[in-house]
Amino acid sequence: MSSDSDLRNLGKTDRHTQILLELRLAPHVRVADLAAKFGVTTETVRRDIAELSNQGLLQKSHGGASPCASGTYRALDQRQGECVKERQQLAHKAATLVKDGQTLMIDAGSTAMEFARALAIIGRQVTVVTNSLQVAMILGTSDSVNVIVAPGRYLNDEAALVGTETCSFLRRYHVDACYLSASALGEMGVSESIDGFGSVKRTMLEQSSAQYFLIDGSKFGKRHLLKVADISEIGNLVTDREPSGELAQALKKQNIKIILS
Repeated sequence: MSSDSDLRNLGKTDRHTQILLELRLAPHVRVADLAAKFGVTTETVRRDIAELSNQGLLQKSHGGASPCASGTYRALDQRQGECVKERQQLAHKAATLVKDGQTLMIDAGSTAMEFARALAIIGRQVTVVTNSLQVAMILGTSDSVNVIVAPGRYLNDEAALVGTETCSFLRRYHVDACYLSASALGEMGVSESIDGFGSVKRTMLEQSSAQYFLIDGSKFGKRHLLKVADISEIGNLVTDREPSGELAQALKKQNIKIILS
């Protein structure tokens, strides 16, 4: 993660991202501490906090700011409790595919977080570009990982950044591989239920030399509103069980590599 010296003279969007990241790590942040860390005036930090408060992303408190009320992250937290063993196994398998020195893009979500944990535990020496604050924090515990966090519109329930600014930032990079999660996989392709995730995932696919989708079997045969990729664009599917029926036929027809955990 960035040192304090790296945080000085950040632009407003990057300061907002950092403030929200700090509130994932602590119950309260102080205006004076943030001003010193960013190398700006306390008035600037107060304006930052006021803007984030108006967007419903944090709560102003005496001398600083606090996270929004408990329950804000319910959507992501609920998913973290589903298919835990399956996601951990496939995430570990995916991490073994990564080689030291590679550059990666990792998206947001519960499976992406498990993948980040596996990378940190294994100790891979990689550079990761992500739109997930949770992924960034997990990888930030490893001295072997260089983490780059994309800016954008903050989704509080998902601890993730999305939007045109996020995608524009991602297009600055060309990486060796992307490792993406998803809400559903059917014979028509990969789809998402969370607004904003689809465009970020598609951009990551475009900017990567190799593509890996990390999807457990509970999501097979499903389809959500937001299309992410056709079957032909999946590249590699890392999963906990063999697909069956029409999905299996569609994957076989497109010669998609299935990697079982």
